[in-house]
Amino acid sequence: MPQNKWLILGGSLSALAALLHVAVVLGGPDWYRFFGAGEAMARGAESGSLYPPLVTLGIAAILGIWSAYAFAGAGLLRRLPLIRTALVLIAAVYLLRGLSLFPALILRPDLVDSFALWSSLIVLVYGAAYSIGTWKAWPALRKPPRAAAS
Repeated sequence: MPQNKWLILGGSLSALAALLHVAVVLGGPDWYRFFGAGEAMARGAESGSLYPPLVTLGIAAILGIWSAYAFAGAGLLRRLPLIRTALVLIAAVYLLRGLSLFPALILRPDLVDSFALWSSLIVLVYGAAYSIGTWKAWPALRKPPRAAAS
């Protein structure tokens, strides 16, 4: 399968986001605040609660898996189970998260801060990369034929 620059981009962006989430856990409460996780998460991290790091590392793990699916779709890793379905769902999640900005701007503009704006625009780029990459790779991602039993 030829390499797909769009899925490589999407996988790289997801991997970067995963690493950033790990860095937030290591960076502590100030990093939770800086990256827009909310005051409750920052205070939880300050108090030593396990909730903030577990949630943040859970998100990092999911982003890492999404990165692996993009790299598999691009031909850099071995084929993963349900690759077509996974790539479509990953693209959809990123796009829906990004597009949620627009109803928020109409219905509750008071809740749209700079973090909401920038994070929405960023994940729209992620979603576009996964969408274009998946579309271009679609024929190559069909299930390979089973080997005949001997």
